[in-house]
Amino acid sequence: MEETNRMDLTALSEKVAALKTTIASIIVGQEQGVDLILTALLANGHVLIEGVPGVAKTLLAKLSAKLIDANYSRVQFTPDLMPSDVLGTSVFNLKTSEFEFHKGPVFSEIVLIDEINRAPAKTQAALFEVMEERQITVDGVTRKMGELYLVAATQNPVEQEGTYRLPEAQLDRFLMKININYPLPDEEFIILKRHHENKNLTQLDKIKPILSAKEIRNFKELVSQVIVEDSLLKYIAEITLATRNSPAVYLGASPRASVALLNASKAYALLQGRDYVIPDDIKYIAVPVLQHRLILSPETEMEGRSAGTIVKRLIEKIEVPK
Repeated sequence: MEETNRMDLTALSEKVAALKTTIASIIVGQEQGVDLILTALLANGHVLIEGVPGVAKTLLAKLSAKLIDANYSRVQFTPDLMPSDVLGTSVFNLKTSEFEFHKGPVFSEIVLIDEINRAPAKTQAALFEVMEERQITVDGVTRKMGELYLVAATQNPVEQEGTYRLPEAQLDRFLMKININYPLPDEEFIILKRHHENKNLTQLDKIKPILSAKEIRNFKELVSQVIVEDSLLKYIAEITLATRNSPAVYLGASPRASVALLNASKAYALLQGRDYVIPDDIKYIAVPVLQHRLILSPETEMEGRSAGTIVKRLIEKIEVPK
């Protein structure tokens, strides 16, 4: 028997449709990237956006931030960037003879970090606390972030000169890793046509927010009410267990990954207009949630297989709950 919604999701569905329409008017394709960023927002997680230069990684993150009525900041990571450049620093005030803390760019609600793998490990590590606990401790004083807090970081997977690979512990702080691929031939044709006709190229500054911070908070509260059957909880556990037992994987997904997969599946179900999770939600969200948390065996890496491919093959072998 087909399930029906127990919650009224009309308002959420209308807002999501408006968001997608606006983004599609500026960015061609990338529907999955949009879905996943919205999912992370509702699931209270952070996103790592990976792709070669020129595929609109930064534009996607920046546009998503503009459509939300929230404080926004952008940080360009460079090899000489210091932790204080990101977190902030205490400056001595001669008038008051006291130190005053000047907040860094992470004190915002939506933070875009461009090329996160360009900064040295010390600066990357400065993000650990704020990403996990939504707070920062500087000079022994803890400063908390607001309820709405999203870090969207981009990185280039190809160019490795002058970069610092993110450690596994930090990758685990990201709810999901979104791969932005090249556009399809038809999509690239539309991109060229828009540029040739000079259409939709200057609209970014005119974009007005569609979602308010209050609406996001309300929608996030709905995530906890999404129904997940026990059979689907077992399905999630079987998927993460399969990554630990696979000979292709040196280090599998942790229980934190299982929880992330659960929360992301619930948020994605809401975006699809349902207040209950189905197996397809879990299958759709599994690769972006798990791929950056696995360490592949040396043999698998030599064969050139990606973590995403491994996750897909493992899921295919697991019986889907009915």
